[in-house]
This record gives sequence, C-alpha cells and structure tokens, in this order.
Amino acid sequence: MNMSKAFTKESEDDEEPDNSPKLPQGVKNYITPTGHKRLKEEFDQLWKIERPELVKTITWAASNGDRSENGDYIYGKRRLREIDRRLRFLSKRLENAEVVDPAQRGECDQVFFGATVTICNAQGEEHTYSIVGLDEVDPGRGRISWISPLAKALLKARAGDTIRLHTPGGVEELDVVEIRYEAL
Repeated sequence: MNMSKAFTKESEDDEEPDNSPKLPQGVKNYITPTGHKRLKEEFDQLWKIERPELVKTITWAASNGDRSENGDYIYGKRRLREIDRRLRFLSKRLENAEVVDPAQRGECDQVFFGATVTICNAQGEEHTYSIVGLDEVDPGRGRISWISPLAKALLKARAGDTIRLHTPGGVEELDVVEIRYEAL
C-alpha cells in the first residue's frame, strides 16, 4: 500500500538537530550584540539570498519532467527543508533574544552575563573566560555559555573569591583573579 507523503511525518522537518544548544525552559536567551548581529546576518543570508535562489532551481528542475530521478529537484527539496528548519530555529532564537552589551555595564565587581573572568586553579594556572550566550560559545577563544557549570559557579563571585566547581573528577576550587566587562 502506498501512503501519500502528506500523511507521513518527516522528523527532520519538525525539530532542530540534537547538536543545537537548548535553552532551559522559561529563561531568556541572553546574547551579546555581536552574537545577535551574527544570527541576524545568517537569517538574512538564508531568507533573502539562498532560499530564493534555491526555489528558482527547484522550479526549473521540476519543469524538466520526471522528478523521481531528477537530482537537482531531489537535492533542492532536501536543502530547502534544511534551510526552512534553520530559519525557524533562528527566528525563535532572535525573537526570544535579550541583548546584553557587556561594554555598557560599567564598573561592576561581580560576575554576571558578559563578564570576562580570569581564574586560577590549584596548580597556579590562569585561564580567562567570557560568559556569552548559547549561540556564541567558542571554547577555543575562551567563550563559555552562561548556563555552563563553570559560569553558574562563577555567578555573583567577586575578585578574590574562591569558587567550588563540581566536575566529574570531584570538586575543584578556583580563585577569581579578575573580572572585567568589555565589548566581545
């Protein structure tokens, strides 16, 4: 029995892939101005440039007849679903965004969203992290999510405080060396 595609659920259309960061229920999507700008630019690129070009290609491919073996048509429809899924995701993220500019915070001696914090571990090694939004995380550049365990442990700490970070290897004590707020 052949079932029309209209009655089947294609799971890839319904949700963002599992590797996308999830916001906890009921919290704002804090993001820096730079991160917000990057998401908006990606949305605009997909909506205004890539999607219209792809629709033209699909329309042309569909006009060539048999769609079952038409690679341009099949690939185009698949890519269109991917673009539409990403547009829905970006739209929700932008709609729920709460833009917070760390450079506008001024003098603040406590750790909050947007802080750049230098910490020192028990071995005397210093590391610097900036606390950013979920869509801005870049561990290689020291950018950690505001909902990460380290950021949560640092929240409201002051320079000179010792925080306790619960890790799989046990509890690690970290000294807060410096806190600053700057454009990221």
